[in-house]
Amino acid sequence: MTDKPKVRIRSASATHSLIAGTIAGTVEGAVTYPTELIKTKMQLQGSQQYIAQGGHVYKGPIDCATTTFKTQGIRGLYRGLAPMLMGNAAKAGVRFLTYDTVKAQLRDADGKLTMPRMMVAGLCAGVIEGGTVVAPSETIKTRLIHDQCMPRPRYRGTADCVRTAVRSEGLAGIYRGVAAVMARQGANSCVRFAAYDTLKQLVVGGSAADAQNIPFAYSFGLGMAAGVITVYATMPFDVVKTRMQSLSAKQEYRNSLHCGWRVASGEGVAALWKGATPRLSRLMFSGAIVFAVYEEAMKALR
Repeated sequence: MTDKPKVRIRSASATHSLIAGTIAGTVEGAVTYPTELIKTKMQLQGSQQYIAQGGHVYKGPIDCATTTFKTQGIRGLYRGLAPMLMGNAAKAGVRFLTYDTVKAQLRDADGKLTMPRMMVAGLCAGVIEGGTVVAPSETIKTRLIHDQCMPRPRYRGTADCVRTAVRSEGLAGIYRGVAAVMARQGANSCVRFAAYDTLKQLVVGGSAADAQNIPFAYSFGLGMAAGVITVYATMPFDVVKTRMQSLSAKQEYRNSLHCGWRVASGEGVAALWKGATPRLSRLMFSGAIVFAVYEEAMKALR
């Protein structure tokens, strides 16, 4: 008799997590996409093939943004948005669903959750979203942005990019760099969720009622702080992921480890943090937006 209500509650909670996460991912992706585009362009331009192909070299993030706007207009700053937006909505839904589900299983008898267990739950969420959703959407987004930087772009749009990749490389073409994606997403979610939930406990207290009714300003600020921590802790994973999904990755790198070694040895260790400034601006606000919208959506759904 007592088991049935528990199952119902968990099912409703899982549904709510999925819906709220999807809403949060859509809003966050649409608002912060230009910073993602700039970050990706900055990361791509260090490879030898990029330079050999005549890719445009930018002096910095501001030069990248202004040049893109001057030469391609406002639409240029949203090149590759479609796959990113669809992927962002899906990955956020999967991420929050997985995290909340695993977190519920890892709570102790008193309902409390230690930081190491938060990190495990976040790691699981990141790895699952990375392997199922993020890898293909990020590959297409990265290729569209890379193509945009070439003297003679060859893709007519998202659908053409997908068709070309599948035709020439098979389905594996849109899952290129999946190991790097899973590593980055696992690290991102591990750090971000643990940081957010730990700060949340410190600010609003450990009770479930306090956590569920956190004010918008608090969740926005805590999400921003978690984003800052995440950027500097996981930047190398992001650089390797971007390089592994570039148009020239097949010719330059054998695998993700080889890619990381090539970047560090050929361009210096600091190159593993290339693109940190635009990524910081994105993850600060994406963390703030996604957690604040998620918390508000969950309040509405309860």
